[in-house]
Amino acid sequence: MRLSPNYGAEMTFRQRLWQVNWSLIFLIAVMGGVGIAMLYSAGGGNMQPWASRQGIRLMVGLLGVFAIALVDIRIWLRYAYVIYGLVLLALGAVEIFGSVGMGAQRWLRFGAFQFQPSEFMKIALVLAIARYFHRMNIEDIGRPTYLLVPLLLIGAPVALVLKQPDLGTAVMLLLGGGAMFFLAGVRLWKFGVVLVAGIASIPIGWNFLHEYQRQRILTFLNPETDPLGSGYHILQSQIAFGSGGVFGKGYLQGTQSHLNFLPERHTDFIFTMLAEEFGLVGGLLLLLLYAILMVYGLAVAVRSRNHFGRLLAMGVTVTILLYVFVNTAMVMGLIPVVGVPLPMLSYGGTALLTVLTGCGFLMNAYIHRDIRIARHASDA
Repeated sequence: MRLSPNYGAEMTFRQRLWQVNWSLIFLIAVMGGVGIAMLYSAGGGNMQPWASRQGIRLMVGLLGVFAIALVDIRIWLRYAYVIYGLVLLALGAVEIFGSVGMGAQRWLRFGAFQFQPSEFMKIALVLAIARYFHRMNIEDIGRPTYLLVPLLLIGAPVALVLKQPDLGTAVMLLLGGGAMFFLAGVRLWKFGVVLVAGIASIPIGWNFLHEYQRQRILTFLNPETDPLGSGYHILQSQIAFGSGGVFGKGYLQGTQSHLNFLPERHTDFIFTMLAEEFGLVGGLLLLLLYAILMVYGLAVAVRSRNHFGRLLAMGVTVTILLYVFVNTAMVMGLIPVVGVPLPMLSYGGTALLTVLTGCGFLMNAYIHRDIRIARHASDA
């Protein structure tokens, strides 16, 4: 696809800088601040070992938001496949050079720096599929052969992530990719076919699951069968939720978390700790912040005058929504336990930087919302 630099209005760097939405920056800072406060609590009222590191990562990530947002959106369009390819190569490198942690091989290490390529793939996949569908009209999207390339874009990283193994991230990639198909205009009956095929393949897929993955599903169905083993996480999470009541026990006063009954309180179960200390009201207020972020993303997509920006904004919004839904549903016992962090709250450098990278692209779509980009060579 040929990109015409003169198609539509041009923006100088100063003009892009003036278009920065400071409300979004403030919202990110508030949510990051809540995360640091909860990690301070998880550390027993100490900035070490989690809160101080998360604060540094947040500041670096905010700089990254500005850097991504101020780049011409057509440059991101041009290099979307390159970014996807580099992240896919990193995923493949995990199989050879990856370090093992908690029974899975998911990280690449460069000296003191360690990152998880599967997290970055969630945003890289959005970029690549948005690039692909940007040049498609509704007639092209209706042809099954035109969907083979984006299906491969999804299938390749999903296969690599399943080998690590990381079922939660693989499911998120599938759901995020499926959402991009829907947003691009793929007809609903095709989703119905995929759904029926997926349900029919469940007995086959069960045989390919690792034993701990099967146990997680069985525990989800009946956690009381092994309350001190596989059911321990979710039972303690539910106890902490219930003990928080409406207004919570107070900051730094959570018993389940501070007496070490609640596992992984600084990562996957940080929402549970927040609910125990601030109750139902605190949990709902946090979800309201996420809802505001979702509405912002939707508004940017609707306002965008270029198809790439529209798909990019909606793809990032859906990705963050999946993070929030999977994590909160997991800790409340609504779905099986999977290793999905809560955006901007859970401790973890790769997950935080991934979400902030997505926010950078969301801001980029907002800044360039009035830029028109040729979808076909004949339009340029």
